[in-house]
This record gives sequence, C-alpha cells and structure tokens, in this order.
Amino acid sequence: MSEAATPETFGFQAEVRQLLHLMVHSLYSDREIFLRELISNASDAADRLRFEALANAELVGDDELAIDIAIDRDAGTLTVADNGIGMSRDDIIEQLGTIAHSGTERYLESLTGDQQKDAQLIGQFGVGFYSAFIVAEEVEVASRRADLPAEDGVLWRSDGQGEYSLRQIEKTDRGTTVRLKLKSDANEFLQEVRIRSLIRKYSDHISFPVRMRASAAGDGEDDDETADEQTVNRAKALWTRPRTEVGDDEYIEFYRHIAHDFSDPLTWSHNRVEGKREYTSLLYVPSVAPFDLWNRESPKGVKLYVQRVFITDRATEFLPLYLRFVRGIVDCGDLSLNVSREMIQQDPAVGAMKSALTKRVLDLLGKLSNDDAAKYATFWEQFGTTLKEGLAEDPANRDKIAGLLRYNTTKSDGVAPDRSLGDYLGDAPDDQASIYYLLADSPLAARSSPHLEAFRERGIEVLLLSDRIDEWAMQYLDEYNGKSFRDIGRGELDLPGDDAAESIEAGDDKERKHLVKRIKRALRERVEEVRVSTRLKESAACLVLNEHDLGYQMRELLKASGQEAPAALPNLEINPSHPLIVKLAAENDDDRFETLSAVILDQAALAEGRQLDDPAAFVKRINDLLIETGSS
Repeated sequence: MSEAATPETFGFQAEVRQLLHLMVHSLYSDREIFLRELISNASDAADRLRFEALANAELVGDDELAIDIAIDRDAGTLTVADNGIGMSRDDIIEQLGTIAHSGTERYLESLTGDQQKDAQLIGQFGVGFYSAFIVAEEVEVASRRADLPAEDGVLWRSDGQGEYSLRQIEKTDRGTTVRLKLKSDANEFLQEVRIRSLIRKYSDHISFPVRMRASAAGDGEDDDETADEQTVNRAKALWTRPRTEVGDDEYIEFYRHIAHDFSDPLTWSHNRVEGKREYTSLLYVPSVAPFDLWNRESPKGVKLYVQRVFITDRATEFLPLYLRFVRGIVDCGDLSLNVSREMIQQDPAVGAMKSALTKRVLDLLGKLSNDDAAKYATFWEQFGTTLKEGLAEDPANRDKIAGLLRYNTTKSDGVAPDRSLGDYLGDAPDDQASIYYLLADSPLAARSSPHLEAFRERGIEVLLLSDRIDEWAMQYLDEYNGKSFRDIGRGELDLPGDDAAESIEAGDDKERKHLVKRIKRALRERVEEVRVSTRLKESAACLVLNEHDLGYQMRELLKASGQEAPAALPNLEINPSHPLIVKLAAENDDDRFETLSAVILDQAALAEGRQLDDPAAFVKRINDLLIETGSS
C-alpha cells in the first residue's frame, strides 16, 4: 500500500462530533465492545462482497473471505482487516463522516450527559465504527472497493476531535483495513490473550474466519511474520447449528452483531422448517426501541440469506410493518441465489413464509406475556403502540394481536398498562354484553373523567385509552371473544341495572325539558344537543360525541397530517340533581343564565383535558361571576 496525492481535510458532521464525545464518556466502562463492532462491520463487508459476486464472480476470485487481527506492541496499534467489498472515496465520506439516518437530530437532543442513560440511548442508535475512538487516540482506515483499480484506494485518518483527512492511495488488495493507535490506558488490548478472549466472547458466531497470527510464546510478544495464522472463532453461521448446541450467551451476542444494539434482547425464536419450503429463521424481540422506530420510511427488515449467502439486510417482505421492531435473519434454501427485490415480492413462497413468520413472532410474544410479566411490560412500554398498528394492517391475526394488548383500566393498580382483554372479560359479570372503553388525551384525564361515574357506581371496569393512535386502532377492533366494544364517550348509554322507568320519567319531566331547551338556546351553535344524563352521578355536566363523529384523537391526527376534520358538535349532558344545575335552573336573569351555561360547557371540556376554543372568553366569564359574587 503506497500513499499518493495531498490529503484533504474535512469537518465531521455536527451530530458525529456530539456522538463521539458522548460515546467516549458514556461507554468508557464497556470499551471492549469496540472490537465486536469492528469485526461485525468487517463481516458485513464480506457478506456484501459475496452477494455482489453472484453477478460478477471476478470480484472475489480464489481468495478466502476472512477477517485478520494484528497486534503491534512496539507501535501500540491494533489492526482489523477484511477482504470484503471495501469502500470508495464517496462511500467513506458518507459512512465515516456523517450519520445518514433520519431522526438523528431528535435522537441526539435526548442525550443528556447522564452516563447511564446515555449509554442506553446510544445502544438504541447502534455503536458502530465510532466506538473505535473509545480506545484509540487516532484511527486510520485504508480501503478500496472491489470493483475499483488499485490506484483508487483511499486513506482516512482522524483523532476523533472534529476533523478527518482523506488521501488517495494505491492499495493492491481490496477491502478495508482499520488501524487503531491505542490510548495509553488501553494497552490491555495489545495482549494477544485478551484479544482472543474477546473474539470468542463477542464474535464466535461470525460466519467468516477471524484470524490472528499465532505467537510461539503464546503471549503476543513474538512478531515473527512467518508464524501461522490461526482461526480464533468457530466460523460457522450460528443459525445453522442445532438449538441444543447454542447457548443463551451466543444468541445474545449474535443479536448484538446483527442489530448493532448495546442491550440484550427480551426473547428470541430459532426455528428450522423442512418440507415443501425449507428455511431457517432466528428472530429477536429487542428490549429497547430504536430511535427511529416511528419513521416508517427508515431502513428496517430482517437479514435475508439464501443458502447462507447474504442477500440483503432490509428484507421487508418477510414480516408486516407493525412488526418492524423485530430483528433477525431468514435463510432460505429454495430462493434463487441471484434474487432481486422484485423477485422476492413476486415469489409466492415468500407470502407463505411471511404468514408463518408473523404467526411465530406473535406466538413468541404470547409466550413472553405468559411466562415473564416483567419482560412483557418492558416490551409493551417500548413497542405496544407499534403493535396496535396490526389491528388495521393484519386482519388475519387481529384476534391474536388483540390478546396481546395491554390497557390501563379503572381496576389497574398503577400507571403502567397491566390489564389484558382476557383479564377484563374474566372479571366481567355474565350479563355484561360489551367491553367498555374511554378515550382521553392523557391517562390522568381518563381516570378522572366524569364519564366513569355511573360505571364506578355499578363496579363495571372501563378501559382507559390515551395513546395517540387508540381511536384509530379501535375502529378495527369490533369485538373480542363475542363481546362488542363500546365507547362510553359516545351516544346514549344503556347500562346493566339502569332503571328504564326512572329514565323515561326524567325525560318526560316538564321542568327538566324546559331547562334543557333554555340551555340549548343559550349555547346556540356550540352544541348539537342538550339532554339529561344517565352517566353522571357527581359532576354537573359532560360532553358526549355522536356515534359516528370523529373523536379528538383522530382530529389531532388529521390536523398533524395537514388535513381538515369534518365539522361536528358535541352533545352536552347535564346532571339535574347537581347543585350547580339546580342553581342554573333557578336563574331568571337571561344574561346570567347564558354566562353560567357557557361556563358549564367549558368546564365539561376542561374535565376531558380538551383545549378551549376561546380560553380568554372563559376567563372573563369566571371573573365576572366572581366579581358578582363578591359584591353581592
């Protein structure tokens, strides 16, 4: 490898500088993971070369794809080299000078400087190449793409402080060589025994040989270049081994390799299917959501192999989008080796595999919910909202998904959703025909809603829904185990134990009818209808939607997407026995009656956590009433 041309100096992207600083300080105690990340990158490069060689065999030739580790104690350097696909000048600028992920800025804003918290967040992002600066005072990367001539090699060099340099070089062999000039306090990584133990710990599952030169003394001090190179790892794809031969630690490290995640997975499923369609799957459920989970356009999908040959790490055809958090691999035995994305989409075998893999993931989640409530609570906190998307996207598995949902309810012990629909129906009386739920802007607003008063009095459990997509998701959940769902904030209620005669009598009462008409006239165009409530026991009033009107969550979603929701007015229900309504009924001054009616309407909106259309007018009415009260 010879150097040529004059180096050019570039500044790191601002996000890279911030990430480098936080990684070096937050991951100091876990600094050994740099070697796992560099070997993982080298393995990915070898995978990509093997895939491109399907169309151009000359890219590989007779070389064995491998990863070589070298230690130079005198120079204080550690080198990780591969003969994979390599990088061009543009590749290096894109991959080592910027973080080309949408949502990066928002992710970095969530980093605080708290080491423990930042380490977890960095795990969400993926550690990657930049972990080298945890142990290195300078990093040098020499690379050449396999399809470029030797004179188009590139040398990248940086101390991680804010800039990097690029130089065109002549590099006779393809691939990438990463050389780390180690910090003075990182000399432990110049010990051969230490490096070998880390390779076996973190990279034993890599399907390419990870080699080191064998020293005669066995302590890394023999630098005889004629010494034989030895393969340190098993160099056998983990998913091809029988499950009985793979330990939990190996499964966890393989997850970290494919997901570039700093955290352990919650659970996983390793399965081989034989017969008409032969394939192996190894699927993981992460414990921490990636920072770009809600960007549906971001890269996602499992890694696809065909007969252990890597095809793509964005195979989105094998799992539905609502399971985009799942990581893992699928190795098919009967897809064409020169498979393209279009061929994947058109192959009927893929549809059958997608159905089977989706069922496997849902069964895996069901088993987790039954076997480990604490882990399932972690899953729900991280991915519960994403799973709800499946109610709309996957009608065939809607019942399975519904059984996995967790809710806050009027019987919940804490703030975390802990009740399933099975729990709800198990505690419901036999004569209860519906599953009742309430939509609200926040858990606190739901729990204190006046709509719950009649249900609390009767001991009927209500699901409390405050997720931003709950109203949308419930449109696709008509029933569960023969019980229909009923939104208690809509329409008129017919509850078990209602005294129909009393309700009719209340509706026929002339004084109450007159009061209802007066309130409607006072509120004019602000409400659709005013009526006596069967919901309320303690509160003066509440707002009720019509059966087919859009709720407040859907209106906010439409507003956020730039769409305008159709106009709809709420209904105002009053509790005629409440002292405030009694006082209102006795009011003879029309202007004061109108003011009181408007205040009651606004209070009902505030009780549901809604924003008032005209807060200033509400404040003025309250002030006027207080002044009147004080002067009387």
